[in-house]
Amino acid sequence: MTTDDKTGVTPRGVPPRREAVRLKNARKHTPASQRWLARQLNDPYVQAAKAQGWRSRAAFKLLELDDKYKLVGKNARVVDLGAAPGGWSQVALTRGAAKVIGIDLLPILPVAGAEFIEGDFTEEGMEARLIELLGGPADIVLSDMAPNTTGHVATDHIRIMALAEMALAFAILILVPGGAFVAKLFQGGAEQQMLNLLKKHFRTVRHAKPPASRKDSKEMYVVATGFRKP
Repeated sequence: MTTDDKTGVTPRGVPPRREAVRLKNARKHTPASQRWLARQLNDPYVQAAKAQGWRSRAAFKLLELDDKYKLVGKNARVVDLGAAPGGWSQVALTRGAAKVIGIDLLPILPVAGAEFIEGDFTEEGMEARLIELLGGPADIVLSDMAPNTTGHVATDHIRIMALAEMALAFAILILVPGGAFVAKLFQGGAEQQMLNLLKKHFRTVRHAKPPASRKDSKEMYVVATGFRKP
């Protein structure tokens, strides 16, 4: 198991941080809203996502992970769990994926070249349905899913681990040998039970925090490659 520090340069097209923009009409918003709006206004990734047509700033996280680990191969079959609003599916297509299927409980506006399913990936028979839609097993399963945070560190960690573990169990059912798996975690990384399962089924397992993850964010990602079919 290796851990990669948050190093490296930002992707081409992301502007450097500029002088802070002040929020207009701040009194109309709650303190929490003021903080969120100010952060959005001053975030170069938000600005770049808007300018480049990405659905959200989260697209840059996958761009950076893919730049480093070469995850989305040409003609890859990709499953995007918790796909809304569609940014990671957009990235997969631009990186040469042949088939992209996104799943989310929320509706997603169409993305040319991708297919979205409004539903729960844990539904019975979903893995068989996806393999049929993809025309074969997936080459990579992506999960940027995260629960609504409570502010209680232990509770939030348990909840995101539960999502990541469900995503991993699904990936094991649907991945082609040699495939890859990426899932969001919170700082502290994968717990031992999940790590044991990852090491059993993947040749290489890493923790990574891409530059696009905010410095004050507890998020990080597990990147597992070289899937071994059970």
